[in-house]
Amino acid sequence: MKELRHLNKYFKKYWLKLLIGIIITVIARIFQLVMPSYVNKIITAVEQFINSEIAKTEAKSLLMDYILIIVGAALLSGFFTFLMRQTIIYVSRYIEYDLKNEIFAHYQTLSLNFYKKNRTGDLMNRISEDVNQVRMYVGPAIMYGIQTLTLFACLVPLMFIKAPTLAAYTLLPLPILSILIYKISKVIHKRSTIVQQYLSTLSTFTQEVFSGVSVIKAYTLEAQTNSELKVLASDGKEKSMSLARVNAWFFPLMILLIGISNILVIYIGGRQYLRGDIGVGLIAEFILYVNMLTWPVAIVGWLTSIVQTAEASQKRINEFLGQQSELVNGTVELTDVEGKIEFKNVSFTYEDTEINALKNISFTINPGETTAILGKTGSGKSTVLDLVTRLYDVSSGEITIDNKPIGDYEITSLRQAIGAVPQDAFLFSDSIKNNIKFGKEDATEEEIVAKAKDAVVHENIMGFSKKYDTILGERGITLSGGQKQRVSIARALLKNPKIYLFDDCLSAVDTETEEDILNNLKKASKEKTTLIVSHRVSSAKNADKILVLEDGQLIQEGTHEELNTIEGYYKELYKNQLSDKEN
Repeated sequence: MKELRHLNKYFKKYWLKLLIGIIITVIARIFQLVMPSYVNKIITAVEQFINSEIAKTEAKSLLMDYILIIVGAALLSGFFTFLMRQTIIYVSRYIEYDLKNEIFAHYQTLSLNFYKKNRTGDLMNRISEDVNQVRMYVGPAIMYGIQTLTLFACLVPLMFIKAPTLAAYTLLPLPILSILIYKISKVIHKRSTIVQQYLSTLSTFTQEVFSGVSVIKAYTLEAQTNSELKVLASDGKEKSMSLARVNAWFFPLMILLIGISNILVIYIGGRQYLRGDIGVGLIAEFILYVNMLTWPVAIVGWLTSIVQTAEASQKRINEFLGQQSELVNGTVELTDVEGKIEFKNVSFTYEDTEINALKNISFTINPGETTAILGKTGSGKSTVLDLVTRLYDVSSGEITIDNKPIGDYEITSLRQAIGAVPQDAFLFSDSIKNNIKFGKEDATEEEIVAKAKDAVVHENIMGFSKKYDTILGERGITLSGGQKQRVSIARALLKNPKIYLFDDCLSAVDTETEEDILNNLKKASKEKTTLIVSHRVSSAKNADKILVLEDGQLIQEGTHEELNTIEGYYKELYKNQLSDKEN
């Protein structure tokens, strides 16, 4: 159970509630033990009446007293059982809540490399299905485990005190049961791990299918997808059935052993009764004891299965919790931002693909300057922006903001100073208004509308029946590509940061709309440092500085006028795009 030690901090957090729950559980089980002994007394009283040892009136009085005690004890046991569930099961839900928050918070600290290496379905399965399996351990397993221990701790000594020989024969099958449980639980642990891993695979497959359903329909791949799912489901069924077959041994074996104990009670107890060593009431009492042990003994297998499954699930959770971001957080708060950005001999290689995206590039962007970055696909343009926001750290060289290495800054304060619009605009399945407010949670209606107008998307929004309250589909699928880009621009403008990063965010809009947006951006970004990545000269020509990248190297730098007088990539691109516009 070493993997489950991670939960000890939560047990310490809720120790008082757990302690109260344990005490209540013990009390509930103790009241449950009242019935067998009083059944013995009832049978003994009946025997005494039959043998004329006590009068009828006295027998009736004793029977009524004993029955009332049994009923009272049963009611109290039921009441404390209710309280037991209200404490221990509640604690398991609190721990489930805390563990999910811990995992989610840790997910957010990990770098993009982590998300490139792990699939969304697997991430979701570990925070949902695996956490649910762990909750079964910290709730039902603990609750029933305490019940079982309490009954064994109370019943076994009591049985030996009342009839040592009969108790020894009655409990004889239990060591055999312990050995069987130990053997089978090892197999359960192994197979539970396999099942949980398969569930992650299935979650990943279905998540990708739902996300890419438009592509599947466009290429009529429904039949192929169904076939792949059928294979996965068939494999999963075999893995689950393999685990179920092992679990299926528990209850029959335990019921068999309990049945053997009952037979031993009747046989051995009957012989002792014939010899006059014990009474009939004690035999009945022992039969009740054995049957009271039936559920606790039977549940040992279930508890073992729960613990083994929880161990396997917690191990998967710990694998991710043990991973640390390669981005070391700085300690300096980025305040009073001026916006000077400098790249000093920066090189960067993507870890997952080993692509050398940037090769020893150097440039300086002064505060308040607008800089455009142009180049062919794969030239490293977007990588420059990713490095500024510290989504990755440089492989070599140094990036500074306001003359201080960005690695020295606290990451949250660094990113708060930046308004980024990614190339692939991502919108949440929420209202348009809330998607824009993502840049500033306390924004007023007037501010939202004003920034939507600056992004030239206001008229589009007003064309929807619910206007700004229109709920978008997953990933903003309700909107067109150009509308999604403009909503993302409005979000960044509303944030009003000191540094703007626009990553080819006008690629899906027409040239006329692009011109309007660029004019508005020029006003909004006045006296703010702005980086614009684009494939279009029209987005770059009014910038204070233009950087041209090719194959990760800086090949040209200057203004539109300067670069247009030099033979090279920029001048050629300008001629081609100007020709296309005229045509």
